[in-house]
Amino acid sequence: MDRLIVTILSLNVCGVLAFAPPPRLMSHHRPTLRPQMPGLSMQSDDAKGDDFFSSLFRTIQQPRTQVETEEERLRRLRRERLAKIEAGEVRRANRVSEDKFAYALIFALQFMPLLGNGRLESLVYFYGVAVTTVYLGGRQETIEQAERVSKDNALFAPVFASASIGGLYLLLKNGIDITALYAVVVTLFGAISISDIGVPVLRNLIPGVDFANEEVPLPKAIVQKFKLDEADALPLDGLITLGLGLLCTAVYWSPLVMEQKFIASNILAWSLGMASLGAISLGSFQTGAILLGGLFFYDAFWVFGSDVMMTVATKVEAPVKFIFPADTVRDYNFSVLGLGDLVIPGLFVRLMAKADEALNPENFSYFNTAVLAYAFGLGACFTANAIFQNGQPALIYLDPSLVGSALACASANGQVAQLWDFQEEMDGEQE
Repeated sequence: MDRLIVTILSLNVCGVLAFAPPPRLMSHHRPTLRPQMPGLSMQSDDAKGDDFFSSLFRTIQQPRTQVETEEERLRRLRRERLAKIEAGEVRRANRVSEDKFAYALIFALQFMPLLGNGRLESLVYFYGVAVTTVYLGGRQETIEQAERVSKDNALFAPVFASASIGGLYLLLKNGIDITALYAVVVTLFGAISISDIGVPVLRNLIPGVDFANEEVPLPKAIVQKFKLDEADALPLDGLITLGLGLLCTAVYWSPLVMEQKFIASNILAWSLGMASLGAISLGSFQTGAILLGGLFFYDAFWVFGSDVMMTVATKVEAPVKFIFPADTVRDYNFSVLGLGDLVIPGLFVRLMAKADEALNPENFSYFNTAVLAYAFGLGACFTANAIFQNGQPALIYLDPSLVGSALACASANGQVAQLWDFQEEMDGEQE
């Protein structure tokens, strides 16, 4: 399935004004009222005077509660926000360090075409990139809470996807090519994705730099124009990775033919896939099963029932797919693996990583089982492609493999009911 899933994360920093009561002018010790007999004095006048002056002295000594101004509140929120982001970046960098060999493999595979562009090399490339990306996407740490997919959205996803791909097909058949506009939007998101995904990788590549405290001050003209705080600055690591993302985008839009710049296209596609896996959450096992079940029929229909999927996949040139130069002359000079064939199953694999954390299986890991199931399903798809010599809908192999293996794993762990009812706990929710 050749489709793009991009989530725009907007960050809203909000807070509550701190209201403090005015300083008390009297002591917090309330005088005790005692009944008095007529004509009898319970306390002498000197004692009353002493109590008055003692109370006044205590009131003067009592610290006054400071009222937080609006400017102070905004600065406090900014400090808290930056501290949260930095803590998240540390977690992300540590996870990349744990998976450094998998990231190195992804990097090395980009140069596979230099060894040859035969069928074997293309299979090694697609298989290696897909399985490794699903593994890394399932383990990656994120800073922001992912957007949860509801059951209704999962149920109607095939309908919306069909309308989208059908609309693109009709436009192409009627001579209306929106490829350029589509590609502009996708490459911009790709540059942002590289900026995000690249930060923890950069911190591992250059461990000697204290990126937590390295910032680039904003020009005064920008500060004055947008009425920003003079203390505002941009993180150095984010600027470097954003520059790399813009460089990939520039290479993609250069006048070079695609055979000379397909690596830039694949890097943009990979970053989009990783960012999507971190930005979207299926939320529950039932939602995942509904989504995969619906897209199973979607993929089968549009690949086997018409030329829609293949037409859109080859005519719409944008970094929403992995491409590998073909060794034979054909209408489209690349072999293709759609980004959706990684992201959709990858979301389910990531959900199984959350199930491991919540259910603590005794016998088999749900995440490891899901990664192996994905590898098996993709291998079955490539085998069918080699036998029948035509394009195959990958999801008809991947979806049953993932859902079936998860239920089998749950049975082996004695947790079928728990997995079926499993829901990922989001921030602010309680079990």
